[in-house]
Amino acid sequence: MKKIMIKQITSGWNFIRATYLLLGIIIVAQSIMSRQWLPALFGVYFASMGLFNYGCAAGTCTIPYKNKDKKSEDINF
Repeated sequence: MKKIMIKQITSGWNFIRATYLLLGIIIVAQSIMSRQWLPALFGVYFASMGLFNYGCAAGTCTIPYKNKDKKSEDINF
């Protein structure tokens, strides 16, 4: 279990994933300094998305185009 988690954390880094982690850490730090705890929860969520590579940070928020092989047809009026 540990090897899987370490592999998931250390592999597959891209710009979006690093941005989620960085912005999550910034949100948590600012929330703690201003003593507002609800935004800190959102920051923890975003930082964990970047760290553990799930959700939009993993690139799974896009809707796949299913008709890749279908050619466009001309419509006659």
